[in-house]
Amino acid sequence: MGSSMVVACGVFGAISGTASAAVASIGTIMIGPMEKHGYPREYTSALLGISSLLGLLIPPSITMILFAVVTRQSVAACFLATIGPGMLLILLLCLINWIKMRAGHDPLQQPVGFRQRAEEIGNSMWKAFPALLLPVIILGGIYGGVFTPTEAAAIAVVYSIPVGLFIYRELDLKRLAECFIAAATTTGVIMVILVFSFVASRIFTLERVPQQLTDLLMDLFQNKLLILLVVNVFLILLGMIMDDVSVVAIISPLLLPVMVNIGVEPIQFAAIVGTSVVIGCNSPPMAPILFMTCRIGNVGMSQVMRPALGFMAFAALPVMLVTTYWPPLSLYLPRAFGYIG
Repeated sequence: MGSSMVVACGVFGAISGTASAAVASIGTIMIGPMEKHGYPREYTSALLGISSLLGLLIPPSITMILFAVVTRQSVAACFLATIGPGMLLILLLCLINWIKMRAGHDPLQQPVGFRQRAEEIGNSMWKAFPALLLPVIILGGIYGGVFTPTEAAAIAVVYSIPVGLFIYRELDLKRLAECFIAAATTTGVIMVILVFSFVASRIFTLERVPQQLTDLLMDLFQNKLLILLVVNVFLILLGMIMDDVSVVAIISPLLLPVMVNIGVEPIQFAAIVGTSVVIGCNSPPMAPILFMTCRIGNVGMSQVMRPALGFMAFAALPVMLVTTYWPPLSLYLPRAFGYIG
């Protein structure tokens, strides 16, 4: 069930593009049943916290859209760059969960035949098919050249409303109005952040801050690997005290010239930022996602920190380092689709 929750967070991230939505939706469904199946509540909350951040990596991701806007890169290329790190993070989380829980006893486990299991999976997939079709439409349309990312957003809304109203019937006119208000509020917040981000970028450019930062790092660290490590640590520390939107919108344009100067592709830097923010968002003192999972899981932060640190040390941190120091992980797909040479 732990691996199922990880994969579910990845799928939900592909639908919503955010981590908080995955925590609220998947957490309320999975935490109680997993506890009945022998999973400690604090362990489940920690796994949910790190898994929900797959929404920052699995496209379509709001974080990557912001990165593309503020650094003037291709949205589609940024989406492709984070697929490899996102899939690697899913694999490591599932592996850690299997190692951790394989010796545990499931009090509700009952032997189920292959045919019965296949029927249950088939029925579940049939019921989920309309929702699972949404990311296929969005990404297939973008990479197939049918529509732009902006048009894809409008098409997603037009598709989602009748599905929610007439197929799942969990959406009525009142909830639809609440969704419009929440979307408008979120968009307004992001737009304000972007405005000040562009103002700050303009000031940085006029004052030659990126060039001075590049010169400073090149003087202090002659080695490219050390500069990359410093940038990783810097992004993690910022993620501890700032939300992911602010980090991406304000810091990415400042650090991008440094990355280009040492030979890092801007698209790879998008993946580096995404994987670094995954660690920062789960690290105190702010740790907004982890606090949210504690609230939904009804556990204290002190109880969740130990398993959360384990997931970050053995899953999120290796993914960040591999993404940083092995470019093919993030550049293979953008190069295969012709976005970079």
